[in-house]
Amino acid sequence: MPVTQTAPIELHYWPTPNGWKISILLEELGVPYEVKYVNIGKGEQFRPEFLAIAPNNRMPAIVDPEGPGGAPISVFESGAILQYLGRKFGAFYPADERKRVEVDEWLMWQMGGFGPMLGQNHHFRIYAPEKIPYAMDRYLNETHRLYGVLNKRLGGRAYVAADEYTIADMAIIGWAQGWKNQGMDLEEFPHVKAWKARLEERPAVQRGLAVGREERERQASLADDKDAQKVLFGQRAR
Repeated sequence: MPVTQTAPIELHYWPTPNGWKISILLEELGVPYEVKYVNIGKGEQFRPEFLAIAPNNRMPAIVDPEGPGGAPISVFESGAILQYLGRKFGAFYPADERKRVEVDEWLMWQMGGFGPMLGQNHHFRIYAPEKIPYAMDRYLNETHRLYGVLNKRLGGRAYVAADEYTIADMAIIGWAQGWKNQGMDLEEFPHVKAWKARLEERPAVQRGLAVGREERERQASLADDKDAQKVLFGQRAR
């Protein structure tokens, strides 16, 4: 029986690849949600009220006022949020165990590789105050390898897992938006290019990627904002 959501889900968010995962899923689900911006360039992720729901001081996080048993629940880590919402609403996360394992495999692949490695690549190519050839080559090569893995997987497939559009696709697509700054050429990865275009035709994906765009555009470019870089790249426990 379909689950209805009456009270909005709180989405603690900033428009980044990890944030987009959740905004895309919420748009696909069509459930009410309220965005609570967490400006990571200004250090808002260290506010006590945010740390209470996201102790790793990373967004996104959600608060569902209609959680299990009707009681509120908070969830941090984008992969855990995707799984929670997929289970709750019975959508984009197949109930069949074999298919669910496949989705989980590719979700964990993104969480452990196609995310952290691409992020490090982007950091050392664009933001690092000192250009370190070893680090730049290491992460560029790993990024290239991961795009190759994804390209091979998508050969003859419309989506990455379970023969259907799932949270695994949503987890990956936001990170693929940055292919240029990651030093990639999508012409090398035709199956990724076709998959990316296919997902970007979906209205909910378009809306999810647009959430917070104006907020982000109001800020100075991160490449030029030294104060924001100190916050983001010099983080210590507080």
